[in-house]
Order: sequence, then structure tokens, then C-alpha cells
Amino acid sequence: MSGQDKIKKAFGEKTWNDVKTENSWQIFKIMSEFVEGFEKLGKIGPCVSIFGSARTQPDHEYYIAAEETAYQLTQQGYGVITGGGPGIMEAANKGAKRGNGKSVGLNIDLPFEQFSNPYIDPDKLITFDYFFVRKVMFVKYAQGFIVLPGGFGTLDELFEAITLIQTEKIGKFPIILQNKKYWKGMFTWIKSTLLAEKNINAEDLDLFHLTDSPEESVEVINKFYCKFMFKPNF
Repeated sequence: MSGQDKIKKAFGEKTWNDVKTENSWQIFKIMSEFVEGFEKLGKIGPCVSIFGSARTQPDHEYYIAAEETAYQLTQQGYGVITGGGPGIMEAANKGAKRGNGKSVGLNIDLPFEQFSNPYIDPDKLITFDYFFVRKVMFVKYAQGFIVLPGGFGTLDELFEAITLIQTEKIGKFPIILQNKKYWKGMFTWIKSTLLAEKNINAEDLDLFHLTDSPEESVEVINKFYCKFMFKPNF
């Protein structure tokens, strides 16, 4: 169904019974996704969520960096959570698998781009219909976020986490933007515009770290948790 067809359908007349039935079934579907996520992820232990573009090719430096980052995390005892698809997600799951660590994939059903990669542990692959349920799982079961270069979806996940920490809906955990050159423009805009216009506080800039290598990113995670016991964020 095209975008225009979806809009036309939304404005089409519906009976009260149509609305009630459709909404009721949607609620049950949402509940089932939460239940499956909680059951499968509840015992995975300390993990780090790694984000980035689904379009990154295996020979690209970002792909190679994502794989190495995930590998190094597993050597420190962390599992790895990704969006389950290709690109940076595949690289991170591949690195986790190479390191004999837990490799989790939270896939999303999309009409293009997204398909599950082969490096996810079979018992740790979940496919969602709803982005918001999937994002809850990313945050609830992660002890940190490492964000590599990506597009709108990557930014959505990044700012969701920053907002939850800023508003104290969850405890503070490390959010790392890996590859300073890629993120420099956004960071400059945040300081020159959001901060200058007083739409954020100066201390909000401390909610995330910029790094340039897998080693730096893993070091930030380790330093943060060297004095804490691992625990879920919700």
C-alpha cells in the first residue's frame, strides 16, 4: 500500500465496530511484542546497543570499526544488541559472534532495507512491527549505546536515549558517538544553536561522548561501570 493509499484509508469512513475491533486487536499485538521482548531478553546479562546505518557496505571503514568494537566489547564480558539488519548492525553482530559473545538482534519489519543478518544468536532474534516497542527493548536491556555513522533511524534512537536520560526517565548510562569527523557538524550545531538559544543546559553536553576508535569507546564503557554493578535501566 502506497503512502497516499494509507492516507486515503485513514480518512475513509469507518463504523464504530470497525474502529473498536481494529484498535482492540492492535493493543493485543503491541502487548504480545512487549511480552516476547521481555521473555527473550530478560536474562541476557550486561549488553551494549550498537547503532548505525543499514546501508554501510562490508568493505567500508565504518563496517570494519563496528565489527571490531563489538568484538572488543565481548572480550570485556558484554553482549551486543543491534537492530538486527544489514550494514553496521550486521558488522556488530558479526564482531560479537567472532568474540563468542551474546549477539542480539531486534529486527523491524520494513518494506525495504531491513532483513535479519546471519550473525545473530537464533534464540536472541526478535522481529517487531512497532518501532516504539523495539526502542524500549534497546534501552531497557542495554548498559550503554555506541552510535556509529547512520541516518534518520540512527538519529531517532540516539535522541530517544538522550531525552530519556535528560528527563530522568532512566538512569544515566554511557552514550558514545564514534567517529568524531562524522558527528562533528551535529555536535557543533547543538552547541551553537540549541545551547546558544538556551533550549538545553550546558551540562546536557555531558550526556554523550565523542570517540574515534573501538578502543576509546570500550574504555568509556569500562570506566563508567568499573564502580557500579550491572543493572537494567528500567
